Amino acid sequence: MLAYHDQEWGVPLHDDRRLFEFLVLEGAQAGLSWKTILNKRDGYRSAFADFDPTRVARFDRRRIEVLLTNPAIVRNRLKVESAVSNAKALLAVQKEFGSFDQFVWGFVDHTPKRNRWRRQRDVPSSTSESDAMSKALKQRGFRFVGSTICYAFMQATGLVNDHLVDCYRHGALGDTRTA
Repeated sequence: MLAYHDQEWGVPLHDDRRLFEFLVLEGAQAGLSWKTILNKRDGYRSAFADFDPTRVARFDRRRIEVLLTNPAIVRNRLKVESAVSNAKALLAVQKEFGSFDQFVWGFVDHTPKRNRWRRQRDVPSSTSESDAMSKALKQRGFRFVGSTICYAFMQATGLVNDHLVDCYRHGALGDTRTA
């Protein structure tokens, strides 16, 4: 968990495949701990073709049934099926916007939103930006993308900097700009 916090969480991400990975993992995390998902991350990478959305979009019923027997991932039918349907929806977004990156970063005007929280209890579970992202994703056929999941996705991928102000990562990520 510490390595994830220190090296990944909140770092602005602009790679469609990695963004898809976080979207799938955040959806899988619903109702579970993030530690559980991080412990299964390698299993997810193997099971979901290293999060190549083109390959995942081609997963058929038979492949989904095999995934549901894989102990290296969360074996929830709705979550597994949503990863496949979300891959298809992501490909459509890429056609519409040029990239998934362009689409999701538009919710923060393509610049990381730097919050200044002093206490963990002050950090919201959703915001107007995550509400808007959730609504837009759902309109495009994505599933497991409620506002809370979208906000966790935004935090993880650096769209928002929610490191507390006394965390060294808050300042380290403060001057990050998008490409």
